[in-house]
Amino acid sequence: MADSTTTPLLSSLSASSKPLPSLDSTIERCIGGFSWTQFLQAILVSIAWLFDAQQTFISVVTDADPTWHCNINSSTSICNSASSNICQLPQNSWSWDLPPQVSIISEWSLQCSSSFLTGLPASSFFMGCLVGGLLLATLADSSLGRKNMLFYSCLIMSLSSLLTVLFSTNVWIYSIFRFICGFGRATIGTCALVLSTELVGKRWRGQVAVTGFLFFTLGFLSLPAMAYINRGSSWRNLYIWSSIPSLIYCILVKLFVGESPRWLFVRGRREEAVSILKSIATIDNNGKSITMSFFGNVQLEEESWNVDIYSAIKILFQNKWSFRRLCLVMVIGFGVGMVYYGMPLGLGNMSFNLYMSVTFNALSELPSSLITLFLIDKMNRRSSLLGFTSLSGICSLLSVIVGKNMNWTSFQLGLELVSFFSACTAFNITMVYTLELFPTCVRNSAVSIARQALVLGGVFSPVLAAAGRKNGFWSYGIFGLVIGFCGLFVVFLPETKGGRLCDTMDEEEHKAVVNDHHI
Repeated sequence: MADSTTTPLLSSLSASSKPLPSLDSTIERCIGGFSWTQFLQAILVSIAWLFDAQQTFISVVTDADPTWHCNINSSTSICNSASSNICQLPQNSWSWDLPPQVSIISEWSLQCSSSFLTGLPASSFFMGCLVGGLLLATLADSSLGRKNMLFYSCLIMSLSSLLTVLFSTNVWIYSIFRFICGFGRATIGTCALVLSTELVGKRWRGQVAVTGFLFFTLGFLSLPAMAYINRGSSWRNLYIWSSIPSLIYCILVKLFVGESPRWLFVRGRREEAVSILKSIATIDNNGKSITMSFFGNVQLEEESWNVDIYSAIKILFQNKWSFRRLCLVMVIGFGVGMVYYGMPLGLGNMSFNLYMSVTFNALSELPSSLITLFLIDKMNRRSSLLGFTSLSGICSLLSVIVGKNMNWTSFQLGLELVSFFSACTAFNITMVYTLELFPTCVRNSAVSIARQALVLGGVFSPVLAAAGRKNGFWSYGIFGLVIGFCGLFVVFLPETKGGRLCDTMDEEEHKAVVNDHHI
């Protein structure tokens, strides 16, 4: 008799103690499958990477050292285009191979200037990225959201690029516009990455992330093609060709891209979130129509710390586990960024055709993205990141040694391509890894800060690339040592392969404690 009365009571207690569904599991139920609307949204968002790449590497062509030749009437004993120092020759003894306006170096007579001045525009761009990332990144987690931040970032980048064409009359004004361009561009990649991955379920997260990297590759690859078509024309044409399509893209983002439903839920805007979910996936995995009732019992506590636009940054630094993860990711990102952004800038130092070198480097990003695309679900984040950073460092150092033998130019380029390929793959994995390490409420801020560490490595790259014109160790040698050392810090991070995305700091901290307990 006692059993008959207690059994219903126990069942009732068991039912009442059943945990409420999490936001992640409920959204996964809605968009865990695949729909063409999701796919088109993710593709449209990922296109932003294409214009991001063009502005990141455009200085490889516009700021390059042009080739020159000795004038016919000059004395061969005075002028030798293969061995003479152009700065020690009489002005009338040599001429540029192409019109002066093909590069800022020849147009503004910077051929004999210091490496600081010639590298200033590229360094200014990366400094703008650094400042913009620190000031703008948290807006995507707080007031503006992912979509609006992506729109405004693209708009600032496009307009500043267009104004560069109209008002750059010397290297100083040009550097200011490059700084503004970098400032606007700073959050494009992170917003595109976070927004596109939050529009799909866990199964497609890695593939969608890598789609952005593929567009970045296409953007990089488009530069040598545009430069070759415009060879002999002004460097300003490249900015026109890249800025106008980017402005058109801004309009498409404003009209057709939806906001992240995860971010809307975290900000308490449930009706908007459900509307977005309905537009990208009208039925859930079980074939039922998506309604507001799906989310009536979702367990999602309000984050009491999220009170202003910089709350995300504050909480990342206040929590020991998030601060530790962030510091480690930043160290790794710094090393990867120095090689990723620096190697293309150093291509002019090699005894190889510039157009071909840039093309080969851009093409090496393609297999990198494809490998990440098809193997991201199978690769452990820690071991793969450690392997690629080590390989990049070794090949970069070897390229310095081989480069001392002028007969091994092709072999040196091969080593440089392997190093750059490995850095590209490490870059891709770092970005995916970082967004998996942090919850929705701070994810964009965390990814942005990690990306600023990548950019910080890029700030030093132009100066090192310029210094490498005299001694290759100061460019590729330093690159190899830094990425190899920084990559070692990945062993202190947790593995995230196949894990679920958390939405709050408490949820992520609880998961970390559970994982540590199991280990």
